Amino acid sequence: MKKQYWKLLCCFLLMSAVVCAAFATPIAGQSTPTKESDASGIAVASMIHYPTVSSIPSMHGGNTVFSAARGASFSAEDLRDLTLYPGGMPFGVKFFTEGVTVVGFCDVETAKGKVNPAADAGIKAKDVILKVNGEVLASASELTEWIEGSEGKPLVLHCRRGKSELDVTLTPAYCPAESRYKTGIWVRDSGAGIGTVTFIIPDTGAFAGLGHGICDGDTGELVAMKRGSVSDVTISSVVRGAAGAPGELKGYFNAGKVGALLGNSACGVWGVFSEVPETSCDPMPVGLREELEEGDAYILCTLDSNKLDRYDVKISNINRDATGSKCFTVTVTDPDLLACSGGIVQGMSGSPIIQNGKIVGAVTHVLINDPTTGYGIFLENMLVNMPLMAR
Repeated sequence: MKKQYWKLLCCFLLMSAVVCAAFATPIAGQSTPTKESDASGIAVASMIHYPTVSSIPSMHGGNTVFSAARGASFSAEDLRDLTLYPGGMPFGVKFFTEGVTVVGFCDVETAKGKVNPAADAGIKAKDVILKVNGEVLASASELTEWIEGSEGKPLVLHCRRGKSELDVTLTPAYCPAESRYKTGIWVRDSGAGIGTVTFIIPDTGAFAGLGHGICDGDTGELVAMKRGSVSDVTISSVVRGAAGAPGELKGYFNAGKVGALLGNSACGVWGVFSEVPETSCDPMPVGLREELEEGDAYILCTLDSNKLDRYDVKISNINRDATGSKCFTVTVTDPDLLACSGGIVQGMSGSPIIQNGKIVGAVTHVLINDPTTGYGIFLENMLVNMPLMAR
């Protein structure tokens, strides 16, 4: 179909609340629709506080150790021998980013008129501010403290722009109406949202979900996470999808945390549960890309009954060379799922796809103009992007 007939929403759909550094009020930001949408939703907010990753118990079991620091990943032999618990249950994530990301600009009202110190200094949207005057920046609130306490003196911001880093000298401007110094930038430092677990590694509690990365709703860039926590989620309702209007699972976080979120890649997020969640499914082997067949399969996901259920789908258009999150087409055929949700909806990203007794992939996107159809990712694409397993 012609491109103009499709719309794309960022897969993890960031419904953003952004913060202006040395700011008066937050503004809402949202990603621009383009071609297809995910099956999940995430809300971004400033200053979400939760324990650091180091407070999560390390998980050991069998002959496998969860070890993100080593940077090890699965080999082809690992995949052939691996068995995993299929997921399908929702999970909530809360995370802080590395530094703060510039998502927009707002002029500062001074005694001499409107100015924008950040733009004048050469700061650009999508820049990630990592340090101020040589000190690591942990949050948007810290940046605000630096700016308001500057007394108008220049601040040296160490920023990441794309793959390079640079220093920018920024001089805050005084705003008489608010009696404080401001810089004229909107920034983001944290987020929260709901997704679906794809698989859990037996004994260790290591897991992966979504099948695509968490992207910034304003910049479109993959979010560089510094730390995050995982919570149980209760699904409260299902908004049915229709052509031109993607549906969604609505839910809320339950009290407490059940694990840590440790990584974010274009092929999914990964982390570790404090305790391996109970599941009614036995471990299943991994289905490799060459084993995937066009035809019948099923997915596991949780709707507003809050029970893990199985729904029939069909696989087609397999691209065995695909390395990202759109490797084949998934079409919902199950009458119960079609009646409840209209097909794939936001919140279902990561739902495991089972074929011939093996976990072969996960749901990642839905086509806006046809909610019965979306994309799936090869499971091995998710596994090779998890730098956390060592034998």
